[in-house]
Amino acid sequence: MIMNLIKTIHIISVISWMAGLLYLPRIFVYHSEKNITKETSDTFKIMERKLYRYIMTPAAILTWISGLLMLHYFNFELWLITKLAFVLALTVFHIFCGIWLNKFAMDLNQHTSKFFRLRNEVPTILLIFIVLLV
Repeated sequence: MIMNLIKTIHIISVISWMAGLLYLPRIFVYHSEKNITKETSDTFKIMERKLYRYIMTPAAILTWISGLLMLHYFNFELWLITKLAFVLALTVFHIFCGIWLNKFAMDLNQHTSKFFRLRNEVPTILLIFIVLLV
């Protein structure tokens, strides 16, 4: 019974985290365009901050906590260790999103929309590998 609750929390938090990891870099693409107004930039800043702080970060924390709780029920096999490595890579990407978000917040972004378009593919690729391993 408790394992089903942990799995449910894990699945919901993973979906929420991934939604943010897929959407935030897309917002960065539009925010990094050269010809946006200050009002548009300010709107993007609010969207980015709220998505990162109130959805992505709590979902990432819940994903890790529920995932680690489930480790009690699994043996450390190669697939699980490999999956954890990919989840760690997602976590590093999450941290980089926070760094980019702070650069935008201070109007110090130096990256182009092409840079963020390429970065937008990272969570998708990692997600594919994670799902294949599970």
